[in-house]
Amino acid sequence: MNITDLKPEIVWKFFHRITQVPRPSKKEGKIIQYLESFAKEYGIAIKKDKAGNILMTKPATPGYENLPVVILQSHMDMVCEKNSDKVFDFENDPIQTVVDGDWLRADGTTLGADNGIGMAAELAILASDDIEHGPIECLFTVDEETGLTGAKALEAGFMTGEILLNLDSEDEGELFIGCAGGKDTQAQFFYEEVAAPEDLQYFRIDIKGLKGGHSGSDIHIGLGNANKILVRFLYLLKQKFDFTLCAIDGGNLRNAIAREAYAVIGLNDSDKEDVRTMLNVFASNIENELKHVDPDVQLSMQSTDRPATYINHAITEKLIYALQACPHGVISMSHDIEGLVETSTNLASVKMKEGNTIVVGTSQRSSIESSKIAVANQVASTFLLANATVTQGDGYPGWAPDPNSKILKVAEESYKRLFNKEPKNMAIHAGLECGLFLEKYPYLDMISFGPTLRDVHSPNERIKIETVALWWEHLVDLLKNIPAK
Repeated sequence: MNITDLKPEIVWKFFHRITQVPRPSKKEGKIIQYLESFAKEYGIAIKKDKAGNILMTKPATPGYENLPVVILQSHMDMVCEKNSDKVFDFENDPIQTVVDGDWLRADGTTLGADNGIGMAAELAILASDDIEHGPIECLFTVDEETGLTGAKALEAGFMTGEILLNLDSEDEGELFIGCAGGKDTQAQFFYEEVAAPEDLQYFRIDIKGLKGGHSGSDIHIGLGNANKILVRFLYLLKQKFDFTLCAIDGGNLRNAIAREAYAVIGLNDSDKEDVRTMLNVFASNIENELKHVDPDVQLSMQSTDRPATYINHAITEKLIYALQACPHGVISMSHDIEGLVETSTNLASVKMKEGNTIVVGTSQRSSIESSKIAVANQVASTFLLANATVTQGDGYPGWAPDPNSKILKVAEESYKRLFNKEPKNMAIHAGLECGLFLEKYPYLDMISFGPTLRDVHSPNERIKIETVALWWEHLVDLLKNIPAK
């Protein structure tokens, strides 16, 4: 079986087409062209704003003209992550999908169901002539994954609807009515290059095999963070041995938990076996810590060629101490919604850049604005104490739950009528664009819902096939049962 055999056929048809179009964050030109060609093919009214956001409109089907305008919304871009042994160019190559039992996944890369499946549902409704609905506006935003800049740039008046259905959630049967706000904190270390001694032995230490995942919706699971594991070992190493740090690299994206990291170090020949033994003991401890959540973690130490230079010792010390101290994971749980993470932080990436710079990327989330700022400042203070240069982004607001939402009640009734069970009302610790929409359109009545996705923002990303049909049935039923104005 392949993707074209799945049901509902029209949704999977458009999802397949979307997977064939490269759409990294901030490089959505090709998917914008596809959306424009789609609108031309189906005779759909379309407009584009300065940021690249697309809005398509479709009039009501006969008999439904008195329903209010409903906005369907999803984002165009996808997180681009791949396994280290996978040769793949996200700017040019189509995603290779695989039907794997009850799930659809990609071959060694992120699938892009976040949020390609939302886009596919919108296109399916726009292309269909047998779905009953009132007037519809379909909004496709750019650059959600790296800062929600498309939603931030959305101008008042671009949309006219007062009800918004965000199609960017990941658990079928759950209706989301709130989300966390977020903020990025970045630290820069400026180091001096020192010629690497010829009398040392050089080794590459690798952390691999971790699942990775979404830094919001997966942060509570306790998955391994490759950056934290690597620096834990470097900290222990520093307490007992003299070594040079020649290179360090870990993680990629601000909203993904780091899956892989490595460091290149120089050791005295007399120390190498003791260090190897230390790593074996450390690896055993890490495997024990993660055996229930990340059982495939791998730590290795391999000889490598002598690099030209190493990072001067003063900066190496400050970098290791700061990374060791930098918090990662859940900071606090919500007192309002049971089981919801309230505040968290992610040590996302450590990268060596041009100009003898090491850049550390982190992101903070909270459903309480003051708590978001507090944890961002805690992370900033950690690096400021190490004399790093710290910058912070403007961030984005959360979306406060409204249990009295009218569209929520309609969605609940629809779900119960279709499936004879109650949906769950939830808030999510991940960031959605809804909070930003409310800044420009404060009257919007919103919910977010979607099919079941797992391990998004990682090459293990997958979508549960049967839930797409359930979600689609719910969406179609909801559209024709919107109360009249």
